[in-house]
Amino acid sequence: MPVSYDIPEVLDRREGPYGEVVLRRHGKLLQIIANGCFLMDTSDGRSERLLVDAALTALDGRPAPHVLIGGLGVGFSLAHAAADPRWGRITVVERERAVIDWHLDGPLSALSAPALADPRTEIVEADLLDHVNETSATFDALCLDIDNGPDWTVTEGNEGLYSPAGLAGCARVLRPGGILAVWSAQPSPEFEGTLGNAGFQQVRTEEIPVARGVPDVVHLAVRPG
Repeated sequence: MPVSYDIPEVLDRREGPYGEVVLRRHGKLLQIIANGCFLMDTSDGRSERLLVDAALTALDGRPAPHVLIGGLGVGFSLAHAAADPRWGRITVVERERAVIDWHLDGPLSALSAPALADPRTEIVEADLLDHVNETSATFDALCLDIDNGPDWTVTEGNEGLYSPAGLAGCARVLRPGGILAVWSAQPSPEFEGTLGNAGFQQVRTEEIPVARGVPDVVHLAVRPG
């Protein structure tokens, strides 16, 4: 009997430290679900590419910048960064072991294998907020895509990343003139205000057109020199 793709097929389901994560196939698409909430799929990737490109453009020719990508997801951001020789080092922070495994030797490796083999790439298994608060490393850009946006977090603990204290941690690990880029499924004027109040400059929002509904956006801000 031929396989029907009308109903998503669960490829893996795991209980992680932050709840259940599921990888499923729906037709040709691979989808990641966290605690029953759809996170992302392999349908497009424009948002993830813009996240990385907007940060690089804002760095205005800084040589060999070091980027931290928050959230491995389906691998679009990592793959796009690794395809650009202008990036110096690429550090990806992902808290879900399952997601890392799906890339290392699972179905998502088709998207990310070349990027993972790139000597510039480093994968860190950690909670992003914990890593930002604890690392001694510094970065030229932070490209964060761990939620559906500052106003729509996957878990309650993530809310701290978008708070004044969380943004202070981001500023601490950014080099002077470094770029903070945050993906969101919808614009957040409140978050723009929080960025400004946290001391970031040149705060702006770039829209990403979608087929219908409210545009996705990337919030951009600069750490003062």
